[in-house]
Amino acid sequence: MILTDTHTHLYSEAFDGDRDQIIKKAMEEGVKRFFIPAIDSTYTASMLALEKSFPENIFLMMGLHPTHVKENFEEELQHVEEMLNGHKFYAVGEIGIDLYWDKTLLKEQQKAFKFQIQLAKKHKLPIVIHCRDAFDEIFEVLEGEKSDDLYGIFHCFTGNYEQAQKAIGYNMKLGIGGVVTFKNGKIDTFLDRIDPKHLVLETDSPYLAPVPYRGKRNESSYLTLVLDKLAGIYNRSREEIANITTANSKDVFGI
Repeated sequence: MILTDTHTHLYSEAFDGDRDQIIKKAMEEGVKRFFIPAIDSTYTASMLALEKSFPENIFLMMGLHPTHVKENFEEELQHVEEMLNGHKFYAVGEIGIDLYWDKTLLKEQQKAFKFQIQLAKKHKLPIVIHCRDAFDEIFEVLEGEKSDDLYGIFHCFTGNYEQAQKAIGYNMKLGIGGVVTFKNGKIDTFLDRIDPKHLVLETDSPYLAPVPYRGKRNESSYLTLVLDKLAGIYNRSREEIANITTANSKDVFGI
């Protein structure tokens, strides 16, 4: 059984004390593939170092996180473009729109999102979308960019059934993580109506740890708890859900 964590910030400062142990622990639980989203240029060096340490297991993305779209966002986008031109990446992400913390830079976030989608198309890469309090705004940009070469993952999907269907309609897989184990997470109430061929597993570690670790540091080994929850929702074996979701990740990332 091979599990794929399609979204984990293993370069985060939260792992500075035990990063190698955390990765090895996850691998012992069957998590053999780790896809690493970018945040901004300040993390690029640590991402590259992580890839160098685990070249068979770590797969990097490049992008500018919407909460890090600041006044200098055009310089950051230039960094993203330069990195994509000079290094192998497996997705443009995580990118999108976040209106939870700050709505004042919505136009800049929209501009950065659209630009990075176009970069992904240029490099024939998937996108990995971050969406918080911004489904309408995300869908508006996706509608404008809709095409056969637009595809990817709706990371940490927390929407309703209709929004799930809409995301799938834009060639997006739904990233399912710890939220599916929350009592108030709600997505567990309709997931059984969605074919698991549309799902990938993720942790978003060190964030959004699943029950019973909610509120604590998340880690990739906890992906097995997400797997268990989905196996229950679909009434299928853990191995079957692992196989389906890892195959889905290969469809998206090409590896």
